[in-house]
Amino acid sequence: MIPALLLGLAALQMAELPGGEIRPLYLSKDSPLTRVAPFRLDVTPVTNRQFADFVAGHPRWRKGQAAALFVEAGYLQHWPTSSPDESQLDQPVTHVSWYAADAYCRARGQRLPTVAEWEFAAQASELAANGSSEPDYSRRILSWYARPATATLPAVGQSPANYWQVRDLHGLVWEWTQDFNSTLVTGESRGDSSLDQGMFCGSGSAGSADPSDYAAFMRFGFRSSLKAPYTLGNLGFRCAQEITDEITANADVAGGL
Repeated sequence: MIPALLLGLAALQMAELPGGEIRPLYLSKDSPLTRVAPFRLDVTPVTNRQFADFVAGHPRWRKGQAAALFVEAGYLQHWPTSSPDESQLDQPVTHVSWYAADAYCRARGQRLPTVAEWEFAAQASELAANGSSEPDYSRRILSWYARPATATLPAVGQSPANYWQVRDLHGLVWEWTQDFNSTLVTGESRGDSSLDQGMFCGSGSAGSADPSDYAAFMRFGFRSSLKAPYTLGNLGFRCAQEITDEITANADVAGGL
């Protein structure tokens, strides 16, 4: 169990978002919006340094020891040994499964963000809570999606903070969400009649609430292709947390030290 003081210190590295509403993809402009309650979100993705500290105290998640049921063979394959190289410490951790990311956040007394929370935070530009109407907003995001993945990732925190003071939601790595597998597909059967196969091709964005928001369509499409044990070299994560009176009190105490 992590002491409340440490949880408070961890919260200092989180941004506080007031919540609001977000329109799920593929719904019309008249469809009900999804309500997002106030929450905290890590300012940057979890780093190799932070994840190495976690696995040091949780042997079941160490490289070479994690159960095959929960991770693919490539789990933490970018680490040269059982720990990251010095040059990797401040890079976002990748090659981690949903199970491993979930375990890390739970060890901090937190959780992975929901899709709605992640999208709410990610729609902010540097100047506005919703930057989708800004001319260069989607263009910058799409230019990153179009670039080939690189073997060496930059350190976290290099991009400008958005309106909520959150960094690296775009332009660094894709990120796990708590309910990633609830997007697009409503059933498990390949014959599920509620699944529109057209959504999985590029033209599927034409049916979205905002057809111009192709970047959001790509994220939803990517999430729908994932399975929880996957360990991809361009997929990391960050943690989230509900805002409660107890959490706020812990953060205030830690901030006064």
